[in-house]
Amino acid sequence: ERSCLTASAGAELSAKLCRRQDINEGAAQPRRAAVFNPYTEFKEFSRRQIKDMERMFRLYDSGRDGYIDLMELKLMMEKLGAPQTHLGLKNMIKEVDEDFDGKLSFREFLLIFHKAAAGELEEDSGLLTLAKLSEIDVSIEGVKGAKNFFEAKAQALSSASKFEAEIRAEQDERKREEEERKHRRAAFRELKSAFTQ
Repeated sequence: ERSCLTASAGAELSAKLCRRQDINEGAAQPRRAAVFNPYTEFKEFSRRQIKDMERMFRLYDSGRDGYIDLMELKLMMEKLGAPQTHLGLKNMIKEVDEDFDGKLSFREFLLIFHKAAAGELEEDSGLLTLAKLSEIDVSIEGVKGAKNFFEAKAQALSSASKFEAEIRAEQDERKREEEERKHRRAAFRELKSAFTQ
C-alpha cells in the first residue's frame, strides 16, 4: 500500500490529497461536472425570475466562489429578518445539499424555490422562511402541475412562447442600447471634427 501525505491533516483533507495523488498517478479519473442550465431544468420559473434569483445568490455569495456556505447563509437569513441557529442553518443546507459538500450551489439555491413552490418544504423549515422572505415570490408562478390535462397542455404551449418572447425582448433591448451607443459616438465624432478644423 502506498502512503499518502497525512502529517497533520484531518480525515477530509487526507481523503482529498489521496484522491489528488491518485489522479496525478493515473489511478483515478477526475470527476466531470455536468453542465447545469437553470432555464431547462427549472422550467416553472421565467427567465426574469431566474435572473433575479441569480442576482440574489451573487449578492450573498460574499466569497465569490459560486457557493453560499454556512456563514453566508447565516448573514442572508439575518438580513432577511429571520436569524437561525447554527444547527438550524446546517439543517437548511442538508435539506437541499445534493452533493453533500455542506454549502449551497446555485442549482441547490434554485431547488429551495422549486421545493417551496411545489409545497415540498415543511412549515417550520428555515428554507420555507427563506423562500417567503426573499423578493422572489414563487407562489405567483407556481409549479407546472396543472389540475387537469387541458390546463397543463395550454400552460406548456404558452411557456414555450413566453420563453421565446423573453429572449426576443432581451435581444431588442441589447439592439436598442447598441443603437444609442452608435448615435452617441457619431455625435461625438461630429463635435470632435468641429473642434479639430
